[in-house]
Amino acid sequence: MTPQLGWALVCGVGLGLGLWSLVSLLPVLTRPRLLARVAPYVVDVSPGARALLNREAVSPLPVLGVLVPSWVVRSRALLGSVLGDSDTVARRLRQSGSTLTVEAFRSRQLLWGALGAAAGSGLAIVANRTSSLPPLIGVVLVVLLAAAGVAARDALLQRAARLRLQRMTEELPTVLEFLTLSLAAGEGILDALRRVSRVSSGELAREFGSVVTEVAAGLPLADRLRALARGLDLPSLTRAVDQLTGALERGAPIAEVLRAQAQDSRDDAKRRLLETAGKKEVVMLVPLVFLILPTTVAFAIFPGLLVLQVGF
Repeated sequence: MTPQLGWALVCGVGLGLGLWSLVSLLPVLTRPRLLARVAPYVVDVSPGARALLNREAVSPLPVLGVLVPSWVVRSRALLGSVLGDSDTVARRLRQSGSTLTVEAFRSRQLLWGALGAAAGSGLAIVANRTSSLPPLIGVVLVVLLAAAGVAARDALLQRAARLRLQRMTEELPTVLEFLTLSLAAGEGILDALRRVSRVSSGELAREFGSVVTEVAAGLPLADRLRALARGLDLPSLTRAVDQLTGALERGAPIAEVLRAQAQDSRDDAKRRLLETAGKKEVVMLVPLVFLILPTTVAFAIFPGLLVLQVGF
């Protein structure tokens, strides 16, 4: 394969995906299905309706799945068997707030791996044209970049889940105090959760909004709160939910429980801040030792050296 043919294939694939994205943005002139007409009216109580209305039509993965269904399914199953632990992927997707399924995420990992393999092939072709590169080195380069693409997609998911959990941890004391004020004002726990989800705009408030929606559909509040804590797997939130559900079942004063949990969350935040400062104490010495101290010494010694060179 010549470099011109390789670049032609890459440009052709990019042009095809771009044209498909543009075509998918065109309005559909066919008659809408009954499912699409009913979905806007049950979006508050049906996750399927929300997924249907929030569906992105510009993603090329469904097209690839239609064109090569058996290859995609086999590759996705092979990738899942190699990486394993689909439960961990499902938990990270839940923690990151993504609506993707495990299969859809595996498909995106395959796409990233294919892009990495294509980049490795391009680099191998260019290196082979400029110098005599052994074929084994080219194969290793393609495999390494394909694995790097798969690992990079997983790393991005881990980063998104970690950052979202961090934001929830920072929001938890404020949300608990807001619930405490609402309960002290005479509202019930469900009304307090509804007020928090309506007034606030953070990640935790949106999760509580989903709980309120499910409770309005007829599901028990305690079960939904426990499912929320299990899905997010956030220790501080799990403790607060356990205390809250225990107070609901035993009839204990909920406001005092939430106030105590808010104080515990703030104490945990202070402790984490002190731990972070202790871990970065050595790192903070790097600019002091290698930047500030040499500059100070240079300013102190340079005048003396200059006097010695030019003489009195």
